[in-house]
Amino acid sequence: MTRLRIAEIFGPTIQGEGALIGEPTVFIRAGGCDYRCSWCDSMHAVDSAFRDTWAPMEPAQVWEQVRDLSGGVPLTVSISGGNPAIQDFAPVIAMGKAEGYRFACETQGSVARPWFADLDMLVLSPKPPSSDQVVDWDAFEACVQAGRGAGQTVIKIVIFDDRDYQWAQDAAARHPELPLYLQPGNPEVDPDVPVAAQDVADRLLWLVEKVTADRWFRPRVLPQLHVMLWGNLRGV
Repeated sequence: MTRLRIAEIFGPTIQGEGALIGEPTVFIRAGGCDYRCSWCDSMHAVDSAFRDTWAPMEPAQVWEQVRDLSGGVPLTVSISGGNPAIQDFAPVIAMGKAEGYRFACETQGSVARPWFADLDMLVLSPKPPSSDQVVDWDAFEACVQAGRGAGQTVIKIVIFDDRDYQWAQDAAARHPELPLYLQPGNPEVDPDVPVAAQDVADRLLWLVEKVTADRWFRPRVLPQLHVMLWGNLRGV
């Protein structure tokens, strides 16, 4: 089996955002990404400058660490990154499923993988204009199709400003059948700099007021709960 590049494995903690917010979770953070978002809060798992910190691990080693962290009690395992879709997590998912664990994965939707269909939840998070990235909608559509066998596929979009908000409306309209989650962006990405609680609340309120004023009732607007609790501290 091909070794996986792993930036970190941590938990159990709670899922801090999106459809599974608050759910007890162990996280597998993959190393490597095909995007370079301007506001990325996980550069240690994205930039090749950190490659020396990524552990090359066999799928069985990854799974053993997840099992140890959870004490062998099945829970949700979230595969994130970076972009985990540039690697093959099918063996890890198979091992976990055999023991009753559930799997979620978040990816920007730039690389489709057959193992998306094995997930309990596929979170597709296309990046808005503030990221300085351009979405390939054909690739995104391929990811939606690859996830047809998953338990559920949802869209999650981070919103920083009015331009992102308008873009999100257009992006979401491409797949009206998929549940939609919006969250305000966090501009502070340095793990050593405290996050101002009032700033987090103000950004959330701004987004709530936007969707209600526009009577755009499709999305669920959620905070980044982990940022509210721990700021940008890694491994929680």
